[in-house]
Amino acid sequence: MKLRDLIQSLRPTQWTKNFFIFAPLVFAKEFFELDLWLKTGAAFAIFCFFSGALYLVNDILDLEEDKLHPKKSQRPIASGRVAVSQAIASAVILSVLSLALAFVLNTNFFIVCALYGVLQLAYSLKLKHVVILDVFIIAAGFVIRVVAGGLVIQVPLSSWLLICTTLLALFLAMSKRRHELVLLEGNAPAHRPILKEYSAYLLDQMIGVVTASTVIAYCLYTVSEETVKKFGTSNLIFTTPFVLYGIFRYLYLVHQKGKGGSPEELIIRDKPLLLAIVLWIAAVVMVLYSR
Repeated sequence: MKLRDLIQSLRPTQWTKNFFIFAPLVFAKEFFELDLWLKTGAAFAIFCFFSGALYLVNDILDLEEDKLHPKKSQRPIASGRVAVSQAIASAVILSVLSLALAFVLNTNFFIVCALYGVLQLAYSLKLKHVVILDVFIIAAGFVIRVVAGGLVIQVPLSSWLLICTTLLALFLAMSKRRHELVLLEGNAPAHRPILKEYSAYLLDQMIGVVTASTVIAYCLYTVSEETVKKFGTSNLIFTTPFVLYGIFRYLYLVHQKGKGGSPEELIIRDKPLLLAIVLWIAAVVMVLYSR
């Protein structure tokens, strides 16, 4: 086994999901507090290694299904470059180390990490086979990251932030399912049995509902009395165009370019989408911290 193959098995490209941990830091107006940055950064690193360990477990459990997938069959465990025994040992070591560090950092953060681990194990073993609930579990992973970010720096979380995160996560999860269904066509159920319960039409309807809900929820959040009072400005509404463009661009990539199977890679590789996200972050920081 090469170290490079083991690191690849931890799926570092998917660690971009863990940036959701930083959301509470930004929206709590604590962006320039160095000590909170250090705590959040430590939480981010711990979550990266812990989620990496869980990816190892997932790849072990999905070994036979991954061998049938045109892309996942190239993963180190599915291709045989990393032995199952080595993957198990690495997963155990990383899990124990990550949870120990999480406990030292913050007790509540440790509890959330443990909850995330249990949820992901339940998903890998059973819940991924339950229609609709499977995408909710995927979305819950993003929400847990936001909650973890709030707990580690001990700031209250806005209900609006949780609602918007949930809807956005559902949008990404459903787009992922659609990509798998379209990519694998008739072989889709062989790779992931739950896909036989879906159709492209059904997923398009669900994505349409979630897309509209996400945009509306974000717009309402920017102009809500709670938000205006908390931040002392109503200018957050001017960040909406970046959200709209980002969602529309993602839909374009899903429907016209056949992408969306790996949101974290898509965000990094598609420059217009990445630029929209960067500009949105810059606009949010400018609006919230320029006063």
